[in-house]
Amino acid sequence: MPDTGDEAVQQPETVNVICMKWGSLYGPDYVNNLARGVARHLKRPHRFVCFTDDTTGLDAGIEALPLPELNLPEGKTDRRWRKLALFRHDLAGLSGTALFLDLDLVIVDDLEPFFAHPGKFLIIRDDDLFRAKPLRRVNPERDRFLHSVGNSSVFRYEIGAHGYIHDAYVADPEAAMAKYEISQQFQSAQLAAHGDLAYWPSDWCVSFKNACVPRGLRSYLGDPVLPEGAKIVVFAGNPKMTEVLEGGGQRWYRRIGDIGWLRKAWQG
Repeated sequence: MPDTGDEAVQQPETVNVICMKWGSLYGPDYVNNLARGVARHLKRPHRFVCFTDDTTGLDAGIEALPLPELNLPEGKTDRRWRKLALFRHDLAGLSGTALFLDLDLVIVDDLEPFFAHPGKFLIIRDDDLFRAKPLRRVNPERDRFLHSVGNSSVFRYEIGAHGYIHDAYVADPEAAMAKYEISQQFQSAQLAAHGDLAYWPSDWCVSFKNACVPRGLRSYLGDPVLPEGAKIVVFAGNPKMTEVLEGGGQRWYRRIGDIGWLRKAWQG
C-alpha cells in the first residue's frame, strides 16, 4: 500500500512569478531571458506569467495575459502607475503567493529564499540600492519617509491581500500623484499604514552600478564583480541594463569592464 502517513514528503505549493511588459522599451527577449533565469534558479513548482499588450516573440512556456485594468474613474486615462493594478482584489483569476520581477534585472542565484522568508509583503528597501544622500537630512521627516520606500523591482505578496493599495489609488488618482512622485512611494505609504511593509535582506538584491562596479577611479583597476550573497542584480538609476549589456554605460569617472559573468547569467 502507498505510504500516506506523516512521513510522506509534502510538495511545496505552486507559486506565481509575474512580470509586466508594455510599450516598446523592452523586447520579448527580456521576458524570455527572465523566464529562463527563473526556471534555472527556482526548483519549486511555479507559473511564469507576463502581463503584456504584445505577445509577439514570447516563449511557449510563458503564460501571457492581458495587462490588468486599473479601473480608473471615468475620464481618467493616465496609466503611468499601471503597476498598481497588480494589487486588484481579482487579478486575472490568479491566487496564492506571487513574486513580481521587473524586466531590467538579472537573476544570479537561488530564488527559493524569496518565498521562504517570513512576512506578509517583502520588497527591496530603495535606499539599499543607492549611496547615502546626506543632503536629504535637512528635512528629517522627508528623509524618514524616503528611507521607508520600497523599490518595486522585486516584491512578494499574496494576490488579492493588498487590494487597499489599488482601491486607494483609483479613489483619487490625482491626489495620489500630487502627493507622491512615483507609484512605489504611494504603494509603500499604503503598506506601511496597514502594517504590511517589510524588506528583503539588503544583500539579496544589489545595484549593478553601486554594488558591482568598483567606485570611481578604482573602476579602471578592476572589473565589475558580484557581491557575496547577491541573488538578483538590479539596474537602479543609470546606466540602464540595456546600455550595459550592449557594452555602454561608461563615464569618465566610471569604467565598466568585463561583464561576461553578468551577460552569461542573463542569457543562460
